[in-house]
Order: sequence, then structure tokens, then C-alpha cells
Amino acid sequence: MSQTNLLVLYYTRHGATAQLAQAIAQGIESVPGCIATLRTVPAVTATTQPLDPAVPESGPPYVEPSDLAQCHGLAMGSPTRFGNMAAAMKYFVDGTLNAWLSGELIGKPACVFTSTGSLHGGQESTLLSMMLPLFHHGMLVMGLPYSEPALSATKTGGTPYGASHLAGSDGKNPVSAEELTLAQAQGRRLAQVALKLRAGA
Repeated sequence: MSQTNLLVLYYTRHGATAQLAQAIAQGIESVPGCIATLRTVPAVTATTQPLDPAVPESGPPYVEPSDLAQCHGLAMGSPTRFGNMAAAMKYFVDGTLNAWLSGELIGKPACVFTSTGSLHGGQESTLLSMMLPLFHHGMLVMGLPYSEPALSATKTGGTPYGASHLAGSDGKNPVSAEELTLAQAQGRRLAQVALKLRAGA
């Protein structure tokens, strides 16, 4: 069997969501036979047109439709915007009609993650809002079980709906020990489930 490829797709503005994405990727790659493919989306203008250059100046490339088709599972992350995913991620998701028509994501495992400037800044509602289009795509959406001790111990981010990060009002808080543990656990769980699904296919 070829390597199991998990797509870690995220939008970041100040880098906090990227920190979480990298921790999820670490969790994925801790599972033998699994690789993480990091991808991002460009910022958009007020008229929802792409704002950034066609190729990012740094960091991972922008996501392509082929990334969705070729992945065996998806972790999708965005900072919160008034309790919802950021416009840049929503703009990308709204353009996935062809993937929906072809059913290429049906039966693949998925999870979500987020970062916020304040502890009660909409983490859970943002995570739930990102799940909705994944359900429409027929993905198998999973969260984080309370068998992860850090979920009960965290004083910063971390929810049963998915990994999260308290970035602070300036977006510069580093990922806490509990947030890191939970993000890695989420990536590891996504990879393990993807392996089992592929083995049973």
C-alpha cells in the first residue's frame, strides 16, 4: 500500500493557526506510513477576490483541487472571525463544487482546528461551522475524545470538537504544552483512522 497522505489545509493571518497546523502535521507523521501535506489559501479582498500573489512568498503552497482528490483525509483550520471561519477559507470551500459533484471526499476522515485572540472568542462555533461543509462532502468528521488527558487539563485552547489555540490579542502566544499535545493527538488520530479505512477498503 502506498503512503497515506493527509492534507493539512489552513488559513493564517498572523501565524497562530500555522503553528497549530504544524503540530497536527507532526502528529500525522508520527504514525508509520503516513505523510502530511501542508497547504494554505490566499487572503481575499472585501469583494472576495484573491488578494495575495499566485505563489506564496513563504510557507506551504496554495491548495489545488488535486490536493483534495489525492488526499486520504483532511485537517482543516482557520482563525475565528466572529464565531465563524475566515472569509479566505470560506471562499475556498465555496469553490469545491466539482469535488462535491464527483464525490471524491466521500468516506474520507476529517477534523478541524482553530485559533482565537481570546479564550471565549468563538472557538467552538468556528470549529462547528467548519464541520458543516465537510458533512456535505460526505466526510467522516471526528473530534478529540476525553481519553486525551490534556483535554481536561488545558487552561488555554483545546476542545472535544477539535484542536484550538489561544493566540492572544496580538496573535503572538506560542502554542501551550496542552494545545501542542492535543494538536498532535488530533493529527495522530486522523492518520490512524485513515490507515484503518484504507486497509478495509
